[in-house]
Amino acid sequence: MTEEKNNYEGEVDIELAVQKELPARSRLTKPVYAQFVLPGSIILAALLISGTLLYTRIQSDKGAVQIGDSQPVKIEVGSEDHVLGSAKAKVTIVEFADFRCPFCERFYQESEKQMIKDYVDTGKARFVFKHFAFLGPQSTWASEAAECASEQGKFWEFHNWLYDNQAPESDLNYYSKTNLIKYAGSVGLDVNQFGSCLNSDKYSERVTKDANAGRQAGVSGTPTVFINGQKIVGAQPFAQFQQAIDAALK
Repeated sequence: MTEEKNNYEGEVDIELAVQKELPARSRLTKPVYAQFVLPGSIILAALLISGTLLYTRIQSDKGAVQIGDSQPVKIEVGSEDHVLGSAKAKVTIVEFADFRCPFCERFYQESEKQMIKDYVDTGKARFVFKHFAFLGPQSTWASEAAECASEQGKFWEFHNWLYDNQAPESDLNYYSKTNLIKYAGSVGLDVNQFGSCLNSDKYSERVTKDANAGRQAGVSGTPTVFINGQKIVGAQPFAQFQQAIDAALK
C-alpha cells in the first residue's frame, strides 16, 4: 500500500517538476491535473486500508469498513440459533461470520472474547452466532461441522477450536470433511457420530438459511456484527464495539 501511495505521489512530483521547465502559458493548466491526482491517491490509500478489516463477496481482501448510522435492522433470533447469555439481556449482539475468514478470526480474538467477558458473562448482553459461509465449499463444510458439534452440545467448543486453529485461506485441504472429522476428537466429540452427521449434509439448508438471513439484513462481507440491530462492519477495534454496546445499554 505504501509503495502504491508513493507511486501516485511521485506522479505529482514529476508533473510539478515538468511545470518548472515549461513556459508560463503552458503551466496554467497543470495545477488542475495535480489537484486531481493527489486527492485520488489519498482516496485509494483509504480504500486499501479499509480492506484490511473485512472480507467481501466481490474480492476477499477489500471492502468498506463502517459503523452504520442507518436505521437498526431487525435480526430474528430463534430457538435453533447459537446464543450465549440471557434472553432477558438488554443488548443483543449478532455476528455473521465465516470460519475461514481471517478477519473473523481477528474479531474473535480481539473483540468477541472481551465482549463475552464484559457484557455476556455479566448479564448485560447476549451473543448470537450466525453462519455466513461464502468462501467456497470448505467454508460450508466448516459451518456444517459446527452444527454437527452442536448435536452433541459442543457448538461453542468447536467454534472456538476452529478460530484458535484457523489455517490460511489457501489451505483448502485443512477444511476437508475428512480432516474436520479428525478435529472433532479435539473437543471431546464422538467422532463416529460426528462423521455420520457431516457426511450426510443434513445441515446444508440450515447454513444456507443463515446466509440468506444475512443478505436480507444487508450483509455482504465478514465479519458483520449487529448490536441491537445497528450494523458494524469489519474487524474493528474492541473500543468501537464497546462504545456501541454502552450506548445501547443507556
